[in-house]
Amino acid sequence: MKMTLGKIIASTLFTLNAVLPSSASAQQASGPDFSVPKGEVSDKAKTYSPFVNFEAPDRVFWGESHLHSSYSWDAGLVGNTLGPDEAYRFAKGEQVIASSGQPVKLVRPLDWLVVADHAESLGVAVLIERSDPAILKSEVGRETHDLSKEGKIYEAFANWGLKVIVEGDDPLKDPVLTGTVWGEIIDHAEHHNTPGQFTALIGYEWSSAPGGNNLHRVVVMRDGAAEAKKVLPFAAYDSTDPEKLWDWMEAYEESTGGQVLAIPHNGNLSNGVMFSVETQSGEPIDREYAERRAKWEPLYEVTQMKGDGEAHPILSPNDEFADYEQWDRGNWAGELKTPEMLQYEYARGGLKVGLRMEEQLGINPFKFGLIGATDSHTSLSTTREDNYFGKVTPMEPGSDRFDGEIVPDPENKGTATFDFETIASGLQGVWAKENTREALWDAMKRKETYATTGSRMTVRVFGGWEYEADDVLRPDFAKAGYLGGVPMGGDFRSAPEGVAPKLMIRTLRDPDGANLDRVQVIKGWLDTNGQAQELVYDVVCSDDREIFEARCEHAVGNTVNIENATYTNNIGDSLLMAFWEDPDFDPSQRAFYYVRVLEIPTPRWTTHDAAFYGVGLPEGVPPTQQDRAYTSPIWYTP
Repeated sequence: MKMTLGKIIASTLFTLNAVLPSSASAQQASGPDFSVPKGEVSDKAKTYSPFVNFEAPDRVFWGESHLHSSYSWDAGLVGNTLGPDEAYRFAKGEQVIASSGQPVKLVRPLDWLVVADHAESLGVAVLIERSDPAILKSEVGRETHDLSKEGKIYEAFANWGLKVIVEGDDPLKDPVLTGTVWGEIIDHAEHHNTPGQFTALIGYEWSSAPGGNNLHRVVVMRDGAAEAKKVLPFAAYDSTDPEKLWDWMEAYEESTGGQVLAIPHNGNLSNGVMFSVETQSGEPIDREYAERRAKWEPLYEVTQMKGDGEAHPILSPNDEFADYEQWDRGNWAGELKTPEMLQYEYARGGLKVGLRMEEQLGINPFKFGLIGATDSHTSLSTTREDNYFGKVTPMEPGSDRFDGEIVPDPENKGTATFDFETIASGLQGVWAKENTREALWDAMKRKETYATTGSRMTVRVFGGWEYEADDVLRPDFAKAGYLGGVPMGGDFRSAPEGVAPKLMIRTLRDPDGANLDRVQVIKGWLDTNGQAQELVYDVVCSDDREIFEARCEHAVGNTVNIENATYTNNIGDSLLMAFWEDPDFDPSQRAFYYVRVLEIPTPRWTTHDAAFYGVGLPEGVPPTQQDRAYTSPIWYTP
């Protein structure tokens, strides 16, 4: 029999006690605090309004935490002339002129943004443009300045990159100079931050790549200028060890009273180091390491322009959608990748490694939520296939932008990655109550957030023990979800006897995008031998397709006209809802569950370019793609 709202509320205490030791700790660890200020309304008072005493997130806010402006050395030195001000104005919906001279505008504004310029050589191109005396003090500064002023941007970029970034002799290490540039970046964020309308979070990128292995993190602060200006960004020339970054973050919180988190990205370029079970010094990770990583790095950037990092077909041979836009040839130093590295590079593999480590250490070091971002170096957060302005300014729209190498291969080992292999990804949806720094950052910290590869589809998932199939149809679906369980990013603990986890899922298409193909649940778990396993379950299919053996009975179809780069929404559905109960649940086995949503096929950005400029498609690049969403997992711990 369908559970009524009254029964759900009456069973809340039992349900949350089953999930976590107490209902209060469940709210703190896995969702928002539902309480209201003391003395306003008694929790026991009977009120006519059903919304009294309920303060859960009710809206998804769109943005990204990883955008570079001209203040990044590898953006400004290759032609990006747009600073943080233009980046924010563009994100807020204003039409701007790109560095290539073309007008550009978003289909609709974003809600928030982090301009995350590299801490290393921060502001060098801006100082060169100003002919700042500080940049002219050093030989490499004068050389790079003169090359840039002569219009030799590639020579200027190469000169600075070799002598400063590679060799490590950065004349901009001067704390006074760094403080001035960092202060300008903060001031831009403060100017554009309008609580309730648009949020400009303060952050930067720590760009560690020891031996060419990518260990980059974006650092995001919850705070404003008063706290952020008390410190200087921690740079890779201070240390390439993530543990030293965590030391800096801890010191920041202690000295300012602020809060900060770090978001790793591009494990696919780390050659097996991103989710390694060893520290940078080669020692096995221990409980203290696991606790610190879980604390400081609650999120992972799973998709962006330098490849999608959710899964890999070698690791997931039974997942027909795992082969999506991989960059899997090597690292930044041109060292070839080997298959055994992959499990320590991709998000699903990292989540499975985390279960194994938790079994050994009692703490899961890789208990991260999933987000998307662009890592664009153009100051333009563009993620639609028909509005893609590239990874860097030389890749902005033009008839010849298929030709270059974005990852060079000087020794011809086979590690080159080409401009046409970049992807128009990604974005981050954050479930929060209001559009403020505090509310968005808190949602990220508790992992109530998800990634898309560029689309703005709405995805919501709740996990609980007592949900019933009809609950997903309720108009107060979200309230029932929160009161009876946990949202994405939450935890199950201590399963009631004879009960399996139940997920309620709702997805709604991007109003300016494509219809939905299907909704899937990805489960990972430790078997009785301590080995990590995975299964993919299709849980609802569009167009009334049936599910056989956990898969939609056939593909959704394809309406793409490749020659014209168009498609139609006469296949797929605009709304998909699912109730799913784990059919293979073993209460003694650690597990995680996350949701993947697929759109119907649409033209890839290269197909749009081919149609617009009348050029041929690059060889080996598919003409269509399927945008997707990845939610933060829900974990089960016996």
